[in-house]
Amino acid sequence: MKDIKDSKLFTPYKMGPVTLRNRTIRSAAFESMGKDFAPTQALKDYHVSVAKGGVGMTTLAYASINRSGISFNSQLWLRDEIVPALRDITDAVHKEGAAVGVQIGHCGNMTHWSTAGCFPVSASNGFNLYSPTFHRKLKPNELVAMAKDFGQAVATAHDAGFDSVEVHAGHGYLISQFLSPYTNRRRDEFGGSLENRMRFMNMCLEEVMEQAARYNMAVLVKHNMEDGFKGGIQLPESIEIAKQIEKFGVHGIVLSSGFVSRAPMAVMRGRIPTKTMGYYMGWNEWLQKIVVSLFGQWMIKQYDFEECFFLENAKKFRAALKGPLVYVGGLVSREGIERVLDEGFEMVQMARALINDPAFVNKMLEGDISTRSGCDHKDYCIARMYSVDMKCCHHCDNLPRVIRKELNL
Repeated sequence: MKDIKDSKLFTPYKMGPVTLRNRTIRSAAFESMGKDFAPTQALKDYHVSVAKGGVGMTTLAYASINRSGISFNSQLWLRDEIVPALRDITDAVHKEGAAVGVQIGHCGNMTHWSTAGCFPVSASNGFNLYSPTFHRKLKPNELVAMAKDFGQAVATAHDAGFDSVEVHAGHGYLISQFLSPYTNRRRDEFGGSLENRMRFMNMCLEEVMEQAARYNMAVLVKHNMEDGFKGGIQLPESIEIAKQIEKFGVHGIVLSSGFVSRAPMAVMRGRIPTKTMGYYMGWNEWLQKIVVSLFGQWMIKQYDFEECFFLENAKKFRAALKGPLVYVGGLVSREGIERVLDEGFEMVQMARALINDPAFVNKMLEGDISTRSGCDHKDYCIARMYSVDMKCCHHCDNLPRVIRKELNL
């Protein structure tokens, strides 16, 4: 057993201007606990519980930089009107000894007119079957304004008491839509070569880093090691993007993978229970509900879960980069976390283990190297998170028979 005093996991880490009490971060996995684009008591209660449970920093998931980036009513729209409610959350988390961050981004072609209040936008014109919706390409002058909104989001996050922001540049969200040749078919200075496809990302990071320096905030960037399908970003190109991100002096790059609108389970791994997903969809989504329930298992590529499933790819980035890296992906035990940190990663992120048990970090601290999360990766939490709040199946009473059967409960 590795003794606590020999463990990197429980040592403080200086993430730029922010010192974390240990190396763990609750990743920005969507909680679906907002209402009318604003935080709720449930969102506060969950993040406070994670802070009490010993995490170094907890991250509020997906806060859109403006109205046009919203795809669900339960997402946050980072604006002045919700600053007091967000401050209530950050103050409560700080009282428990944890730092608190917020993920900022824009959904791009995954938005809807009903939530975004406008025709969905992206790097190029097209149709997103995932939403499903048509979308138009953003004009160069709109990209300048969009980048400034990323910077303004940092200022708003500071006013709300956050210690850091995580820029979402992966998973097929707007910045990722510009980076990926799959979604970027532009013929202007923002499309074509990798240098051109990185241009919008560069604009956003310039604004973010300028505001972060002004307000003494830490900055993480979520980055795709690969999109997860032919025609998307592959490892060699992704490493070049990561090197460019590193040049901005960010305080950590979060190494993830997958594309929500094409390869969603490449992000999280595991076999998504599609009947459960369809069960929780509202009847206003009747067509998607029927299609997902009947054909989802063939439509959504499935991946077997294994612990530390991104580690082999992440090690290639560790070898190529000098700056701090955050590992995320399949961390369910102290042994797995120790293995990742021993490979030279500065911090680790996890979500499902902390959905199953918000006190998991404290249990690792109090236990030994064999300490393991109770999460068994049935992925019920993922199946319901876009329709109702993210919750572990082991915390739910009286689940319908169709769900219990699918999850083998």
